[in-house]
Amino acid sequence: MASTPPDAIPTRKRGGVGEVFLAFLKLGVTAFGGPVAHLGYFRDEFVTRRRWLDDRAYADLVALGQFLPGPASSQVGFAVGLLRAGPFGALAAFVAFTLPSALLMIALALGAKLFEGPIGAGMLTGLGIVAVAIVAQAVWGMSRALTPDRRRAAIAAAAAVVALLLTGPMGQVTAIALGAVVGLFWCRSDAAILTSRLDLRVSRVVGVGALLSFTALLVGLPILAAVFPGGTIALFDAFYRSGALVFGGGHVVLPLLQAEVVVPGWVTPEQFVAGYGAAQAMPGPLFTFAAYLGSLATAGPSGIVGGFVALIAVFLPGFLLLIGVLPFWNIFRARPRAQALMRGANAAVVGILAAALYNPVFTTAVTDAASFALALVCFVLLVAWRTPPWAVVIVGAVGGIVLTLAV
Repeated sequence: MASTPPDAIPTRKRGGVGEVFLAFLKLGVTAFGGPVAHLGYFRDEFVTRRRWLDDRAYADLVALGQFLPGPASSQVGFAVGLLRAGPFGALAAFVAFTLPSALLMIALALGAKLFEGPIGAGMLTGLGIVAVAIVAQAVWGMSRALTPDRRRAAIAAAAAVVALLLTGPMGQVTAIALGAVVGLFWCRSDAAILTSRLDLRVSRVVGVGALLSFTALLVGLPILAAVFPGGTIALFDAFYRSGALVFGGGHVVLPLLQAEVVVPGWVTPEQFVAGYGAAQAMPGPLFTFAAYLGSLATAGPSGIVGGFVALIAVFLPGFLLLIGVLPFWNIFRARPRAQALMRGANAAVVGILAAALYNPVFTTAVTDAASFALALVCFVLLVAWRTPPWAVVIVGAVGGIVLTLAV
């Protein structure tokens, strides 16, 4: 029997929409720490534990998410749901992962008091420390699979340096682009003959339609907003444009959102800062901050409806771009040169995660010996004891409360 080529991506058994929804719902209430930590949670859940895809396929999706504008971790989750259960699986993944934090942010906008006092501050501290352990586990696992030789390890190290020196999304995009170019010339040996395909279930017609829709909305919404200022269309346009112009997602979208809602006076600076602080303590994607802003905005319907209008608008462009690119993914990755390019890009992803582990994850969360000790405990629980991430989150939150009250 012929052996499976080393770089082939095995086809996984399809699952049901309910299975996808429950898996992502668990992450939606336990995945703290921002987009980089989310990628660690996803890898642990869908690569290591459930084996829905392997490290190569996962790294391909991460690299694609980093290249495209929009919320990178949510785009990866959307693609995982698509691979597992088709279009409805993708929708289930998005809803389950996003809804818990979105509802909490809308509740905060409507007057709920969250994470106040020393206990709340301690929980916030502990959740940041858990993120250190989650990202460290992701770097450890992905480095073994994606940087197995000296050349790819060197690419990863160089990508980490680039990402650290060029802060922000430009550093990430530059690191992946350089990794891909170096891989194209340096990682061309042993090209794999792929015997399987990622079952992406998106036709070229749908893909082209998604790209045309993305462009039409990006160009047409500002025109409609100028004709109907201050209404729902203007609100949708502001958040759609923010989601369409940000690479890497997460904290990068905040300056864009501030320009869209604070400058025109839809949300006060005090409201914006308070919501941003609360968003750090929420599980799931940081893009759900848009739901909070939409609920408070004086433009559009405000309240719960305004929150969901903003939420859909900020996620939509990233998903349209992802759907538009996916139909051409199997053709691209089957070419030997493309395989070499992706080897370099995947190694660069490891470097980017390593850079993010240092800054901002480690430098923000680990401020003294006690917080480092708690991060180390969480890391050992994840890696050596294989403790479920949700349980490690509880350990980190309780530990953070203890550290805060002990000061």
